[in-house]
Amino acid sequence: MTHYRIPQHGQGSGVTGDDVAAVTAVLTSGRHLSDGSEVTAFEAEFAAYTGAPHAVAVSSCTMALELATRILGLGPGDEVITTPLTFQATAAPLLERDVTVRFADIDDHTLCLDPAAVERAIGPRTRAVFTTHYGGLCGGIERLRAVTREAGVTLVEDCAHALGAAAGGRSAGTFGDLGCWSFHSLKNISTLGQGGMITTADAGYAARLRDLRAINPDADFVPRPDGPDATGRPRLVTHEKNAYTHDCVRLRSGGLNAQLAEPAAAMGRSQLRRLDRLVARRRALAERVDAHLRTVPGIRVVETPPGYRHAHHLHTFLLEDPAVPRDALARELERRGIEVVLRYFPVHLLPEWRGRARVTAAVPVAERVWFGQLVNLPLSPQLTDADADFLAGSVESALTALRRGAVVS
Repeated sequence: MTHYRIPQHGQGSGVTGDDVAAVTAVLTSGRHLSDGSEVTAFEAEFAAYTGAPHAVAVSSCTMALELATRILGLGPGDEVITTPLTFQATAAPLLERDVTVRFADIDDHTLCLDPAAVERAIGPRTRAVFTTHYGGLCGGIERLRAVTREAGVTLVEDCAHALGAAAGGRSAGTFGDLGCWSFHSLKNISTLGQGGMITTADAGYAARLRDLRAINPDADFVPRPDGPDATGRPRLVTHEKNAYTHDCVRLRSGGLNAQLAEPAAAMGRSQLRRLDRLVARRRALAERVDAHLRTVPGIRVVETPPGYRHAHHLHTFLLEDPAVPRDALARELERRGIEVVLRYFPVHLLPEWRGRARVTAAVPVAERVWFGQLVNLPLSPQLTDADADFLAGSVESALTALRRGAVVS
């Protein structure tokens, strides 16, 4: 195992005594550990934080994206536009569905979907756009919202990186029809390692999502024409609901067990209270590193546009010296004790997507950025100012050494 001076921390928010106390209180309460008051309170508090009318807690962001895809009812003939520069979970719900997936290019200043590229990709069969707020910046989201609204296309926001992000004073996850959030261990707040949330302004969507996460089908029912089924069977569990009284006339999707547990929700509530402080610390560290990197020739930092609030889940810079291979710089930073995890290999080039029919991808900017420029540095609130200075200084000295040929491969 490699021991790094500055690793990628496994807990993006850390764990405090308040977190432990909140979880312990639930565990020792004697109450049911699933589907209770902690989840309900977490949903209400998260909705209030983001300004979303509805928030539905689920077991992960991947599950949030799956449920969002299910209620859209995507099927044969439909087209979906998404980004190639994202974790594979963003597009995973589309992989096994009989839809055409169009990967649109990114803006190399924000690393998010380029709204102009999306506008060019929208066609008569386009049903939805799945966007990711890469690194915690919801770049171009206001324009993307306008483009999708004008075209009558559903907008789904993957907000896995965007806890604490905003544009124009409006929270990420409230621009689209559905916002999907992550509370994975690495994220800006966590719910015992895994968890997710879906935000929406659509009360109908929220009700259907609550049914789906609780193993109930997304379906239409009508009363039985001959009255209740008089089988006389005993009532053993609550799952039969309307089985004796109604028939299903339309099944859109089966349900899933996607509920967030009570102890996880308790931790989420505790961490949500300090989210702004956690993001502020991330921002201060990132800006300290970037202030140095802006002075280094051949380096371009990802700037936050005016009016935007960056959540700084990832800390990314771009290498713009063609004489220095990106991979060589990453290896040299690793040699100097910095763990470099590059996020993410372009989704359309993953083997399961390369062999899939009905995929289009003309994304030269995303491929150039990924294969030749993008570098992610460690970033978490646990880092010190001295760590930030070491990161910045190491990038500069590593780049200088590579230019001089002083690095032995």
